[in-house]
Amino acid sequence: MKNIFRVIVFLMLFAAVAGCRKYNDDYKTFLDGHEITYPGLAGGFGYRAGNLRAVLVWHPSPDPSIKNYVIAWNNGKDSLTVEATSHSPADSMVVSIPNLKEYVYGFRMVAHDNSGGTSVGQELNNVRVYGPVYQSTLLNRGYDLAHPYTLKADGSVDLNFVKPDSGNVSTTIEYTTNASGAKTVVLPAASNTANLPDFKFGTEVKYQSAYKPTRNAADQFNTLTKATYPTVKLIGDITILFIKNAGRPIYRKDSGTGKWGLLRDWLYNDAVVNQNGNTGGGFSTDDGGVVHMESKDWGAAVLDNGKVWQTFDLPAGKYEVEYETGYNGGTFKANELVAKGSTLPDINNLDGALAIFRGDQGNTGGNHTISFTLTETTTVSVGWVVHLELYTYLQFRSIKLRKTE
Repeated sequence: MKNIFRVIVFLMLFAAVAGCRKYNDDYKTFLDGHEITYPGLAGGFGYRAGNLRAVLVWHPSPDPSIKNYVIAWNNGKDSLTVEATSHSPADSMVVSIPNLKEYVYGFRMVAHDNSGGTSVGQELNNVRVYGPVYQSTLLNRGYDLAHPYTLKADGSVDLNFVKPDSGNVSTTIEYTTNASGAKTVVLPAASNTANLPDFKFGTEVKYQSAYKPTRNAADQFNTLTKATYPTVKLIGDITILFIKNAGRPIYRKDSGTGKWGLLRDWLYNDAVVNQNGNTGGGFSTDDGGVVHMESKDWGAAVLDNGKVWQTFDLPAGKYEVEYETGYNGGTFKANELVAKGSTLPDINNLDGALAIFRGDQGNTGGNHTISFTLTETTTVSVGWVVHLELYTYLQFRSIKLRKTE
């Protein structure tokens, strides 16, 4: 009985082996005697997001037999053929797929060789395409509500923005100059301040921000509309725009190191330069640097009709000038004034001044503010006209110019 069982098992194993040998070679009938090879795969298959398009990028396969790449999407309903212009993996191939919807797509790329062979295919999923819906969410960059702009000494204006939203790449600013009309500057996302050279005060400033949905996006999107910046007015403290070397400290223009010197940026008459053999005067190192007028060599002669001033053009408006007096002593007349024209009037002819504070040893200390109004752009001179008796000195620390309207 055991022998019969062994024979049956042997016969079954023989039949199984014989059957396997038969079917192991059946696949060869489909190959027609040839081995199947597949074209090589491309490297770095990726994309850059676009505006109603997708920009696909990849590194070419090093397989020299590849003649093109076929890219399909919409479940194979749409396709595009890209010729293999390179077989160097160091190169990049770029193709734009246009006319897409604002949607998430999947792409399949298959390489074709010269023999009609095809690669196994490469998938690229979750390809986001952006468009008007994304664009409608974009906002123009915000500005500093407390300090929207800053006046600069060179006549330019700084616009002060706040930190931009994510994806912001730039903000384009349009403004008007005094000399050449319309001008454009671009503010990068990394900067919070945009400088507008030669700005024409009171004119409109428009700005528009641009964004990229991803850092490597192929396209950038502008906000739907331009915004209007708060009106930049020539208002408030405008000293820095018109008066040079305005004080605290006052600087000298000469290279001397002694007490007496000459004033930088200020105009003055000969009466003021009356110290050290008429080589210095108008400036001294006292109090850190001041406008300093004094009787000649202290007791040699009075200082009569001494003038120190600056001249510039002011547009129409209402103004204030604030003078800060420093140390003083003796007997004097100190006139702080604003006058039309390119110089100041003589001390005996001050009635025509636009504004004046008439001081003396009894009331000159401290700060004094004078006001005036211009109905049109006018050349004005601002400064001091003084008379000092013997053994008298008079110092001024600073001066400020403000536009009130």
